[in-house]
Amino acid sequence: MNKEKEVKAYLAGELLPEERMKYEIAEEMGLLDQVLNEGWKSLSAKETGRIGGLMTKRRREKQGF
Repeated sequence: MNKEKEVKAYLAGELLPEERMKYEIAEEMGLLDQVLNEGWKSLSAKETGRIGGLMTKRRREKQGF
């Protein structure tokens, strides 16, 4: 999905749960504005790694591990 379509889907609430979680975590980290304006590529490796780590943690918590 390209950036514009993904942003529109996010704003309309039409993303898959996995993608929605990614945006929620970015918002909690204070990075959502940057992602919406410049895309995911504008984040550093450290920031994207942190988002991925938190997504994994939440997935495991949902599964009860």
